[in-house]
Amino acid sequence: MYSALKHGLRRLALSLICLTLLSGLVTVSAETHYKPHISIGGRAGMSMARMSFTPSVKQSWLNGTAGAVTFRYAEEKLFGIVGELGWTQRGWKENFEGEPFSYSRTLTYLQLPVMTHIYFGSRRFKCFVNLGPEFSYMISDNISADFDYRNLASVEGFPVKNRTTDQMSMDIKNKFDYGITAGVGIEYYIRPRHSVTLEGRFYYGLGNIYPSTKADVFSASRSMALEITLGYNFRIK
Repeated sequence: MYSALKHGLRRLALSLICLTLLSGLVTVSAETHYKPHISIGGRAGMSMARMSFTPSVKQSWLNGTAGAVTFRYAEEKLFGIVGELGWTQRGWKENFEGEPFSYSRTLTYLQLPVMTHIYFGSRRFKCFVNLGPEFSYMISDNISADFDYRNLASVEGFPVKNRTTDQMSMDIKNKFDYGITAGVGIEYYIRPRHSVTLEGRFYYGLGNIYPSTKADVFSASRSMALEITLGYNFRIK
């Protein structure tokens, strides 16, 4: 079942890549019929992340930051494409269920999403959906802990029973990640060429941060993240 889900998500990611490329071709081909709008801008806000581990790990959401420089090519008729270059913080926070211990691991990535952009509404107020693949590369790995996580046997009172602990001390082997990202948001035009956006976005990674062969500890170690950002766009055409 897990293998089927894994292959299904990968097929979905490939389909999204094809859809995004197709939307770009359709958008460009429509230029003779509709006036194109090209915008540049940026967005920034907060992220909430955790991991999808198999076997499972007791964890809670980790708060961080996210932001990007954005480029958007859109037609007047509801359709376009969005590309971004940004950063995001992923990772996880261990849940010790009331025990006096603290551990979190913040993974900072450079990210490159390429998304189909679907929008609708009035000239001044619009709703939109972004959907497509995302590629990212880890640039930092920061651990915050108030105990010796590399020598748990020496930590008095540490709750090792019914708990997976290998992830706290393992080195991350796979810095490159890829996955599916989807967002919904609203856009308000302050002036004809100036707009602000509010967007909520979800990312599900298809790559593993740890090795995932049968001999390894984890068969899955995938990133998940929510982002809530405010943005500004300037229409240059």
